[in-house]
Amino acid sequence: MKSTVKVVIGGILLASSHAGMAADAAAGKTRAASCAGCHGAAGISANPMWPNLAGQKDGYLIKQMKAFRDGTRSDPMMSPMAKPLSDADIDNLAAYFSGLGK
Repeated sequence: MKSTVKVVIGGILLASSHAGMAADAAAGKTRAASCAGCHGAAGISANPMWPNLAGQKDGYLIKQMKAFRDGTRSDPMMSPMAKPLSDADIDNLAAYFSGLGK
């Protein structure tokens, strides 16, 4: 029972510490240069094969980029692009793209 409580409390602390750290949209914009070829310079793709990223919810973007990075979602183009991204990179990219079109 005590170990379950520790795990729950640890998860809450981890989630709250992550939520307290603000993502840097400016850093995300810089990192997004490599995304522009497919997703467009302003997050609007000219090709219907690739989704628009501008205005997407940041939680959705974070989930999808982490899935590509971690291998739970696979795409021959996105998986290698996401592989080297840190959690901070992903948070920053999500902050940048979610802020576009608002």
